[in-house]
Amino acid sequence: MTNIVSGAAGGQHVAGAPLTTSATRQASPDLLRNAIDERIVRIRPMSTPLDQISRCAGSRRCGAMTVEYYSVDTKKTESTVNGMVDTDMTVSHGDLKTFKVKVNDPGIFEVSETVLFPGKDVNGRPMVGYVFAADDTGALEVVALGDGKPADGVIPDGSKIVRMGRAATELDVQTPQFQALPKKASNHCQIFKMQVEQSTLQRLADKEAGWTLSDQEEAAVIDMRLGMEKNFLFGCRAKIFDPSKNEEVYLTGGIWNQTSETVEVNVDTLSHADLITIASRAFTDNNGSKRKIIMGGTDFVAALCRQEVVNVAPIGSTLAKWGLEAREIVTNFGHLYVIHSEIFDQCGHSKDAMVIDPNYITKYTHIPFHAEKLDLRRAGTRNTDAVVLTEASCLVLRYPKSHLRIVHKA
Repeated sequence: MTNIVSGAAGGQHVAGAPLTTSATRQASPDLLRNAIDERIVRIRPMSTPLDQISRCAGSRRCGAMTVEYYSVDTKKTESTVNGMVDTDMTVSHGDLKTFKVKVNDPGIFEVSETVLFPGKDVNGRPMVGYVFAADDTGALEVVALGDGKPADGVIPDGSKIVRMGRAATELDVQTPQFQALPKKASNHCQIFKMQVEQSTLQRLADKEAGWTLSDQEEAAVIDMRLGMEKNFLFGCRAKIFDPSKNEEVYLTGGIWNQTSETVEVNVDTLSHADLITIASRAFTDNNGSKRKIIMGGTDFVAALCRQEVVNVAPIGSTLAKWGLEAREIVTNFGHLYVIHSEIFDQCGHSKDAMVIDPNYITKYTHIPFHAEKLDLRRAGTRNTDAVVLTEASCLVLRYPKSHLRIVHKA
């Protein structure tokens, strides 16, 4: 009997027996699975770029089919004025005079913060104010700083108001708490399966660490990954009951619907200005990475290829990473790496694309990719040996605002 003991540094050791694959699985179950993943990512990586990136980055183990996780977005920095404001209608607090401003997002403003109204004041500059108080209705009492005052004495409805830094007094110890809390979300792991029947595959389940792919195995794995890629992108999160099997079926939600950020462009007339708009939306107001992947369908990528090479946004060198090859677009906002994905075409999104921040995608795995041998001869089913490939996993966006949908709009 194999004796697994813990080492002084926390590692696992095998005592009293040779090191075998079964002992390795018992002591370090992820070791051999990682070896399998290394072989999987070599199978036509350009066909499944999203699965490729998530598999190369590594996955997190989860103990249930439903994954609960927290996603965090940065606190909004601006809002709009709700209703016209007459700055001459002031409230006196001793020598201090304030005017009331109702805003559409009162929760992002705190007492002692400074705010900016980008419109021109009587001096031709943006007006800056200090939030003196806030009431239960969400209205802010604002002190106009300096001699600032709107040119016509009013702040129009819908005007922008920008949140700036706090201004504390010398004796202030505490300040209103920062309120950007993570949002709890969930996704389901979907059980992906593929079955291969071939007598030469008997070695597969016994020697997972040395998995050598035959043509039949490779065809099965690529078909499985193509199906997973579609679910990871455009799947719908759901849990249904199958009465014929008397079991629940978990369906994973794709990342396409996990972000609320969308930009619309006409791909048929895509211009250099549209490209700059995409870059500005992808890299501003989200604090994400400055290097992102843009995956798109055939029509979208073709429209990109028709763009002239210019100084501001050239389509330049090739990036080789995660086993993928991507063309680089350089802008002053950040770097975009273009990858063509036929999955978009097959799912009716040939003119659409998605900007993905690879640093903020997480793969959760409930059942790691593994192979299991079925003895169909003894079961009296067929005179074959079958191997079933299985993985239960899902993808989640940990920071949804750092990702962007690009939707064609004629």
